[in-house]
Amino acid sequence: MLQEACLTYPPLNTLKPIADDVWIVDGPVIRFGPAWLEMPFPTRATIVRLANARLFVHSPTPLVPGLQAEIAKIGRPQWIIGPNRLHYWWIPDWHTAYPDAEIYLASETKRRAGRRLDFEGRSLDRPAGYPWDDEIATLPIRGSYMTEVEFFHRRSRTLVLTDLIENFESQKLTTPVMRFLTWIGGVRDPDGSTPRDMRMTFSNSRPQLRNAIRKMIGWNPERVILAHGRWYDRNGQAELRRAFRWILDR
Repeated sequence: MLQEACLTYPPLNTLKPIADDVWIVDGPVIRFGPAWLEMPFPTRATIVRLANARLFVHSPTPLVPGLQAEIAKIGRPQWIIGPNRLHYWWIPDWHTAYPDAEIYLASETKRRAGRRLDFEGRSLDRPAGYPWDDEIATLPIRGSYMTEVEFFHRRSRTLVLTDLIENFESQKLTTPVMRFLTWIGGVRDPDGSTPRDMRMTFSNSRPQLRNAIRKMIGWNPERVILAHGRWYDRNGQAELRRAFRWILDR
């Protein structure tokens, strides 16, 4: 447990302002992968306040009482987002606390979650037609295994990704196995990128992925939020060009 704690970004489960009307919440470690080789991942949510203090909650982390009290001071969750099929675990807790909030889920999330999501969610299957369109752009990126939906808050120039880039810091990797896996997976800071296994999901849709990445670069984000590892608080456009050179340069 101590080794896993080193991976996180304290303080946890609290709002951290990163731009006007944008906060992140660093959460605990989760474990993912085959049983014989599960890898710990730090977690991160992003919360954006839109008009009328409506909150857009991306990839929620645990809703502890202290965090809930902080949220009450900035607005009320209106939309709760599961941006890919792997990021849904704490959505039921937020749904219970905010039953009037609308749940939006990326493709295959409902099926993957099974009984964990025993309520209906709206589909994130298109680039427009959402109630947040005036303030946040939506970009679904479809792959054979996983579709991930990216978001860009125009006013703050904040791009919110999930697993399309991962960026684990070397000093936080406490075991040789973790250092090896992040190196071979292409997800180690300062050269974090798309995990090599995730790249395979786009093997039949590389032109579409390339176009999506160019669209994100064209947005010229100042900062890029990631769900796992160190996020980019500046030079977002340059970081995108670097992280995605594996496909842009081919």
